Amino acid sequence: MPVIAPVKRALRWLLGPLLAGCTAAPRAPAPVPVTAPSAAPPAVAAVPAATPAAPSAAPLSRAAPSLTPPRAVRTQEELRRQAAERLVLANPDRTFTTTAPTHLLTVIVLEVEVRADGSVRRVNVIRKPRYAPETLQMAIDAVHRAAPFGDVRRMPEPWKFTETFLFEEDRRFKPLTLN
Repeated sequence: MPVIAPVKRALRWLLGPLLAGCTAAPRAPAPVPVTAPSAAPPAVAAVPAATPAAPSAAPLSRAAPSLTPPRAVRTQEELRRQAAERLVLANPDRTFTTTAPTHLLTVIVLEVEVRADGSVRRVNVIRKPRYAPETLQMAIDAVHRAAPFGDVRRMPEPWKFTETFLFEEDRRFKPLTLN
């Protein structure tokens, strides 16, 4: 009966991934807080209640928190990491922090060139979206909301970084750097 053990093992190997993918219902991603190095909580600006919303603007369930001043960076990796963290902090309702799904809506790659103070100088599109072309403008707007990305004067030029935006079906993105 030594043949039965390899057959059982092969069946587990073949059926395991199939059965692992069978869940009752997809879960909503839980927001993961990103802590800032500052000990003081970020200040939240008061918004007047009578401010009319623009008709084309999508309603947001929570306001974007005010960003703390960025740290000075010395390497390309520090710049990329800090930029990805600020992208998530500046766009809380447009991002997700859970594991990226196996089927994405689209993938966008942007090259962001910054000035010495970390503000955005230019955004170059490296990879356009194949589907959902509106996500390109969403990614570019997210970069501008997250700026500045930190003083880069101590870093060798060119002062630029590349970020890949993974968009899921509900048009929320995750920076690949945080994957």
